[in-house]
Amino acid sequence: MAVSSMQAVNVIGLMDNIEEVITVLGESGVFHPDEVQNFYDNIRDFTHLQTKNIYAEPLTNLKAAINLAKQKVNLVDPRDYSPSFEELDASAKVITKNIDSLIEEKNTVAEKLRLSTEQLSMANHFKGMDVEIEKVLNLNFLKARFGRLPKDSLEKLKDYDLNKFIEFAVCNEEKNAVWGVYFAPNERAEEIDKIFDGLYFERCESGFTDETPATQIKRLEKEIPELKTQLSASDKKLSAYFKTNGQRISLTLSKLEELYLYAGIRANAMQYSRSFIIVGWVPSEYQKELGIRLGKIKSVEVDFSDAKNELDKNPPVKLKNNLLTRPFEFYTEMYGMPKYTEIDPTFFVAITYTLLFGIMFADVGQGLILAIVGLLMWKIKKMKIGKILVPCGLCSSVFGLVFGSVFGFEHLLDFMYYKMGFMEKPIEVMERTNELIIFAIGIGIVLLLIAMMLNVYTSFRQKNPGRALFSTSGIAGIIFYDAIVFGLVGELFLGLHVLTLPYILGLIVFPFVLIFFSEPLSDLVNGEKDWQPESWPGFIIEKLFESIEVLLSYVTNTMSFLRVGAFVLVHAGMMLVVFVLAEMVGGIGYWIIVVIGNAIVMALEALLVSIQTLRLEYYEMFSRFYSGEGRGYAPIKLIKD
Repeated sequence: MAVSSMQAVNVIGLMDNIEEVITVLGESGVFHPDEVQNFYDNIRDFTHLQTKNIYAEPLTNLKAAINLAKQKVNLVDPRDYSPSFEELDASAKVITKNIDSLIEEKNTVAEKLRLSTEQLSMANHFKGMDVEIEKVLNLNFLKARFGRLPKDSLEKLKDYDLNKFIEFAVCNEEKNAVWGVYFAPNERAEEIDKIFDGLYFERCESGFTDETPATQIKRLEKEIPELKTQLSASDKKLSAYFKTNGQRISLTLSKLEELYLYAGIRANAMQYSRSFIIVGWVPSEYQKELGIRLGKIKSVEVDFSDAKNELDKNPPVKLKNNLLTRPFEFYTEMYGMPKYTEIDPTFFVAITYTLLFGIMFADVGQGLILAIVGLLMWKIKKMKIGKILVPCGLCSSVFGLVFGSVFGFEHLLDFMYYKMGFMEKPIEVMERTNELIIFAIGIGIVLLLIAMMLNVYTSFRQKNPGRALFSTSGIAGIIFYDAIVFGLVGELFLGLHVLTLPYILGLIVFPFVLIFFSEPLSDLVNGEKDWQPESWPGFIIEKLFESIEVLLSYVTNTMSFLRVGAFVLVHAGMMLVVFVLAEMVGGIGYWIIVVIGNAIVMALEALLVSIQTLRLEYYEMFSRFYSGEGRGYAPIKLIKD
């Protein structure tokens, strides 16, 4: 539950050597640049070096051309390729121009094919007409309207039998509509058009030529295969260009990407007289190697400082987790990165999220399916959530063994329990509702206490003893919460008379008073000079209202864990419904209902349990010990891990 140790880097040198320094920092792949003003209070005489990233335009144009070509170009290490900007820009322009030319050639053929296909479809609708439709559309005294009319509307035309101008000639029929034409004298065209519009007539006036539909169909049926052949040839020509020039394209793109990234270092650098200043961060394990490389450059001075001594500069955070817990960094990053002096909650999330998910989704068969689906989501789609679902699914299978559920069959494993010496399965969910609810609340109490202990540890680590001692999640809060829980459990379940007057005054009232006055007490313990509030009466009134919220937070945080037990019951209830429906159908339908029901329940529960478990993590536990206000470590690096 720690973060990687970081070092602040301060590089000063003459302007003549800045490009060499930027290259070394960029090639290291571990340098996280920062703004000089974060390290220096007075930068009045400093000036920014970067005005415009000259690599942005050629890089953007080249990447756009590659994307339009729908070709994949892998980045390579371009350190041995050192062209001038003019040479690199010229190379990028030639490649971009060639790709654009091939794309334009392909798009021209594709557009011709699209138009020809549309024209063929349109001509087929009117193939019974032995006239040149284009000429019919250009008659002097009549307006010809070709298009599509619903069959229901065709019947309604009979209502206009008395109007000699309302006549529709059918050329082709479909299932629900007919294609044809009507004519209207110029002076009556607007009136007749409104009638047909009311009948949902869809007019078409494009796709026609100065030839008969039959002639047009014959020509297009010959032309379309030729266009398809041309389009295929254009595709092959484009692919061949990338295959032939792949190395050059990849090298040019990689170099532009590299220099564009390096310009990001230059953008943060500042100049003072004839010298430059570059600041940033590197993990401590790379300090020595980077210091040696920079030390070889003339006029350059490098200073490293442990991030623990530079906390006011908000050091970036690099999470450090093992293979099993690393997937859960996704949830940590989604909430917010820890501050440098905070603990990394990933390990805590990995354990608690997996356990809570497993309890709420407890089913041997469904858990194994979920683990397989998660593995496929990661392997095929590279979805981060997939790696999280694998341990969650396996944990669900383990708790499924405890509850005796396999794809909803509650007694399929009874033989195994008998051989293990049990009279029945360990937990019959629907018969032990009260125990499950109490168990869920017990889990909540334990996890909340752990979260509060983590807050105490983090607070002392951040040299904030006041918060560690007096906050709602500090030592006073732990004693207060523990005392109430133990008192209620003793009185209600153990038959012990715990809530005596000394117990209440010493372990409940006194800690709550400390929590009530936590702000001035924390400031006093932390050595703040102005620890007293401006107005004690105003402070007390404000705290009286806040105390209600504090007390409610203990209750609501604890009661939120009822959902853990509730989802165990929901799973059993939903599967019970599935089997009732299956038995009603019977026969082969029984198994169809069981399979479909399992699939639906799995999908719904996986989604709901994922969300609800994450809610418990974020709102009930993280809020007790974690701020998530840090910033992530983002080194300048061409090829990401």
